[in-house]
Amino acid sequence: MTRTYVVTGSASGIGATTAKTLRDRGDRVIGIDLKNAEVEADLSSHEGRIDAAARATELAGGVIDGVIACAGISAPISKTISINYFGVTELLEALQPALAAAEAPRAAVVSSMASLQPNSKEMVEAALSGDEAKTLAVADAVVAQGPEVGYLVYPSSKRAIARWVRREAVTPTWAGAGIALNAVAPGTVITPMTEELLATAEGRAMVDSAVPMPLNSHQPAQSIADVLVWLTDEQNTHMAGQVIYCDGGADATLRGDDIWSWND
Repeated sequence: MTRTYVVTGSASGIGATTAKTLRDRGDRVIGIDLKNAEVEADLSSHEGRIDAAARATELAGGVIDGVIACAGISAPISKTISINYFGVTELLEALQPALAAAEAPRAAVVSSMASLQPNSKEMVEAALSGDEAKTLAVADAVVAQGPEVGYLVYPSSKRAIARWVRREAVTPTWAGAGIALNAVAPGTVITPMTEELLATAEGRAMVDSAVPMPLNSHQPAQSIADVLVWLTDEQNTHMAGQVIYCDGGADATLRGDDIWSWND
């Protein structure tokens, strides 16, 4: 049966590959991106998110089977957390009624292996509180210290969204409405966003020291798209609140078996 999906960041990278994968198997995709999408919108602003959700819901006829949030940037600027965190959470919250109206609703977001990297606890907590103005003030202060420190905005945004997924997935709004909500955390994906960094030996060495990938090294966008598609398919009946590390073994390399230590 044909399903209707909303995919953000559908014009490039993981989002474009995911949208193509869904369309190739016969599903309907309503893409959201700055341009070259069914819904052209700026997810860095509150108004852009609400308008995008309204237009996508209208195009879908009020019922959306799956939402896949891929839109994101990694620049050392405060807008990164606006797009990567609030551009996901506010949009998903606005689309929740259309998801709840579907028979087998699913939602998945793109987090990152970077969620395990050093981050700004203050920024993460501000984001999770829902106060975007405060979050941006913290981010601006971090960015003002220069691009090297400013990079913290990216892992902070991904840590925050991973925590939001785990926190929200089991609530009445999501699990209680039959909506499976999960995240995928990629390693180093070969996309336009990483192309320049991976073009030099120095860049590759820096990336690999932070994100060691013993299994098959840097990954194509398709490797993430396939996981996102499965997470939002009817087959996924019980996975909820999970952050799936599809990262060539980076998470296991860096964290080992300490993921159980919370209960030791």
